[in-house]
Amino acid sequence: MNRVDVEVLEAALDWQRRGAVVFVVTVVRTWGSAPRPVGSMLAVRADGAMKGSVSGGCVEDDLAERARGGSFSERRPEVLRYGVTADEAHRFGLPCGGTLELVVEPLRPESKLADVLDSTLSGKTVMRTLDALTGKVRLEHLDAWLPGTFDGRYLQSVYGPQLRVVLIGASQLAEYVARLAVPLGYTVIVCDPREEYQTVWDVPRTEFNREMPDDLLLRIGVDCNTAIVTLTHDPKLDDMALLEALTTEAFYIGAIGSRANSERRKARLRLFDLSEQQIARLHAPVGLYIGAQTPPEIAVSIVAEMTAIRRHVPVLQRHSMRATREADSMYVAVA
Repeated sequence: MNRVDVEVLEAALDWQRRGAVVFVVTVVRTWGSAPRPVGSMLAVRADGAMKGSVSGGCVEDDLAERARGGSFSERRPEVLRYGVTADEAHRFGLPCGGTLELVVEPLRPESKLADVLDSTLSGKTVMRTLDALTGKVRLEHLDAWLPGTFDGRYLQSVYGPQLRVVLIGASQLAEYVARLAVPLGYTVIVCDPREEYQTVWDVPRTEFNREMPDDLLLRIGVDCNTAIVTLTHDPKLDDMALLEALTTEAFYIGAIGSRANSERRKARLRLFDLSEQQIARLHAPVGLYIGAQTPPEIAVSIVAEMTAIRRHVPVLQRHSMRATREADSMYVAVA
């Protein structure tokens, strides 16, 4: 579960505890160009206050108006569809041809969303099945994340642990990576056992840890929601982390360093019990090529590459980017 969804559920449950009537709106199906993906959520109070987004357009305004007007049932869910016609798509600010189907659910104790939030924040994956006809809810714990489904009656939503990024080394670059990662929904853990870095780390909403990197990774239990980036330039720390990281399900593993240093690092890793397939998972030099030179720019390239890998977007390797730039330069020179 990303940080945006966590904030939506936290707001909805807080409003409910304060006695407000609250509805949770979930995108269950889309056709054409949809501004928000399936699973996106919005919490809306009976007075029209909202947290989250399902369209980024006028759909939210219409939902708030319906809530204020008492149009939603407080007893059972209902299904809404927006953008069926071109006129409606224009009216609600949807892209051309876009259509959204939403489930609007009144938040009640039987909704079990507090249990969902507690489970995911404790590192568990849970599937929540909502009967859109009766409002009944069933929870089931899963070993792995699965995509949600909606068959017109049963809405199955899967909520997994929050994204994490483990940064090895509390350098200035790590600070910028952390400051970018926090608003993107990552829990940031910074690991650096070196004495000189223990008193200078001051990035809010992050965790600083003094363990040795391999011990930390073993303790926290790296899963497919975790990214690991080594930033110390010190083989005694970076290599220890990578030897452990490359055997895990981490969705992204990156290491700072030049191309030459990266090749020497891979040669060192081959001396241990790692396969070529495992070593090939390492993104080194770390980050997308964007011509970055300063620590903030390099941090942008690292977070951008993490995002691309998490979204299953193919990324070019640096040697391919260099070849492309050289070809473009030759073309300009000839022209």
